[in-house]
Amino acid sequence: MIFVDTGAWFARYVANDVDHSAAVSWFANAPDRLLTTDYVIDELLTLLKQRGHAEIAFAVGAPLISGAACQLEYIQPSDLQRAWIAFSHSRDKGWSFTDCTSRVVMERFDINVACAFDKHFREFGNVTIVP
Repeated sequence: MIFVDTGAWFARYVANDVDHSAAVSWFANAPDRLLTTDYVIDELLTLLKQRGHAEIAFAVGAPLISGAACQLEYIQPSDLQRAWIAFSHSRDKGWSFTDCTSRVVMERFDINVACAFDKHFREFGNVTIVP
């Protein structure tokens, strides 16, 4: 299973994103077993709308929320507590709270591969980044 981060989704859907070509190419050949979270979708849809891509947000929201685009995992109360611990102990990092929830869900599912374009997943230390 591969975890998909906000930046990878954004790059896939936004043609003028610097990583768009790499994302489109990777998703075209991606394995069927992709996972993301409700927090990632929240972050993605908000980011799309804030950056002037509301129509893309409205077009991709339904397939992401329904689980048609990939497996959707909801943050559990125990995930939230563990994410808070990671967030509060990583003050020297640029990790968002959503990054911390992603890390916790990846640990829960024993996922060590992430489709991501930012350095934060590399900083987790035990994650292989694709593409």
